[in-house]
Amino acid sequence: MNNPANSILLIGEYGAGKTHYGAQLLKRLMKGDGQLKMNGAATNLSPFEATLRCLDEGIAGEHTPSSTYLDSVWPVIDDEKREGQLVWPDYGGEQIKHMTSMRRVSPEWKARIENASIWIFLVRLHLLQISDDVFTRSFRELRTRRAPTDLNASTEESRISSDQARLIELLQICLYIRGVLGQSPIQRPKLMLLLTCWDELESDSPPQVALRDRMPMFADFVSSNWDDPYILGVSALGRPLDSQHRDAEYVTRGPENFGYVIQHDGARSPDLTLPIRILLADSALRPR
Repeated sequence: MNNPANSILLIGEYGAGKTHYGAQLLKRLMKGDGQLKMNGAATNLSPFEATLRCLDEGIAGEHTPSSTYLDSVWPVIDDEKREGQLVWPDYGGEQIKHMTSMRRVSPEWKARIENASIWIFLVRLHLLQISDDVFTRSFRELRTRRAPTDLNASTEESRISSDQARLIELLQICLYIRGVLGQSPIQRPKLMLLLTCWDELESDSPPQVALRDRMPMFADFVSSNWDDPYILGVSALGRPLDSQHRDAEYVTRGPENFGYVIQHDGARSPDLTLPIRILLADSALRPR
């Protein structure tokens, strides 16, 4: 936010919806009818220009190239006159998967993880699956399905981590770099889970219930390390957009009139600035 001690790190794998949410959030800030508004000139909007043009035309934006990492700085202010400087990154989500697949973290990502006091972790539940384990199948079924026919052979299934295990490992890597792995409860960094593309889930459950239903092991890991993590749902676009065929209503009404946030209690808000406003208020209340 307005100093390094209150900076936000956005963490999301490929396809998690980072760029669409960033573009829609930027439109909301510029329109200025939410709880958070732009408080001056933003810098380096180039990462979002192409996506903003696509949304204005009623089509989905392109994924960010894997080698990209650019920071866009947005000065913001809320209704309580709390000011902040939001550093919104745009990067290829493959960089995040590389951390767990290669067990390597670049110096640039190491610095970002160490310096950010708030982590926003984007999770697209619709694309994640629970692998077979003792919670979904009996021991006998698992033993039959996974018993190798050749003791020297390894199956592709055995080499690939489950989605839950991969996300837990990613958080563990970040916590280790930050030097807080094993601490409980973790005060800094503050954690917010944003369950993206909420419209895909077709769920009436509050976000924390949807997370536990879909990814119970990951939910347990988060709750055992953070006393009170924020867990919200967000649909940045409000509904799916195609990359080729235009959505006429999007063009007519404008993309800033689409999208919503699902709050902790399950209530829906059209204000996409709400998650950032919550974090801004939280940072103002916490000792530096």
